[in-house]
Amino acid sequence: MPDPSILMLLLVIAAALIFDYVNGFHDTANAIATCVSTRALSVKAAIIMAAFLNFAGALVSTKVAATIGKGIVDAKDITQMVVLAGVVGAIIWDLITWYYGLPSSSSHAIIGGLIGAAVAHAGSAVLHWAGLKKIVLALVISPIVGTVFGFLFMLAIMWAFRNKSPGPLNKGFRHLQVVSAAIMAFSHGTADAQKSMGVITMALLSFGTIQTFEVPMWVKLACAIAMALGTAAGGWRIIKTIGKDFVKLQPVHGFCVETTSAGVILGAASIGMPVSTTHIITSSILGVGLSRRMSAVNWNVAYRILWAWILTIPASAVVAFITYVTFSPFLGQ
Repeated sequence: MPDPSILMLLLVIAAALIFDYVNGFHDTANAIATCVSTRALSVKAAIIMAAFLNFAGALVSTKVAATIGKGIVDAKDITQMVVLAGVVGAIIWDLITWYYGLPSSSSHAIIGGLIGAAVAHAGSAVLHWAGLKKIVLALVISPIVGTVFGFLFMLAIMWAFRNKSPGPLNKGFRHLQVVSAAIMAFSHGTADAQKSMGVITMALLSFGTIQTFEVPMWVKLACAIAMALGTAAGGWRIIKTIGKDFVKLQPVHGFCVETTSAGVILGAASIGMPVSTTHIITSSILGVGLSRRMSAVNWNVAYRILWAWILTIPASAVVAFITYVTFSPFLGQ
């Protein structure tokens, strides 16, 4: 009979890859909603491009993975069941928000899930409050940065091309938007696939398969492939919310949104800050919309998105806590 501990490790790895797949189709809108809504790319072409560049971006860096894997709780203080329950909490919340078309943060979900599972296992004393403060601060500040930069960048573009007529201007920016959407897709892979890399590496370290927190190449490849496949599956509900319902976008607006978002995400990833791609691109869209007029923003959609953001960490933590308490007697702690 196979060693139960090995089976548990395999279950954790499988759950983390499922989360990466769900993250891919849940957050597809982050990379392609604006270029689809402005018709810079067809849906099929946009998804193929995003899948390929998500894969490429996932292989670039592991700094965010290290922050997720070591910044919340030490591997020595958790078990495979903690990691499994944390990932399950994140998956369930992602599926709920995807069903309702809400662009919630997969980054928030996995952090909330790990917090809830760790507390269920050993209480709040095992949490790294300094690390959590850094993570949550980045997740709170990044939407503000996205809104401000999106607003200012849009104003700069409007001033630079103030003598151009809208028709030719949007035609030119439709071509540029393909480039900005590609960079956004790459940055999404760079930031988001690393969350699952961190989770799997945490599980391997806890099990004793590796002795130091270094992401193995097979983990990088597995997470990159899972995210690319999820991206290829598409996320139509959230694409509609971001690309059409929230703010009506023209190609020039889409270019500003994607360029701003990619810059913020890549900058954060370079220093290991696990920001939410969902929050950044949504807030960039808000900034671009506000540069036009207040009424350009659908505030009913904005309120729904805001509530999804507020609830993500506590909701995924609660689901993970319940998952741990329910299944740990059968699967082991």
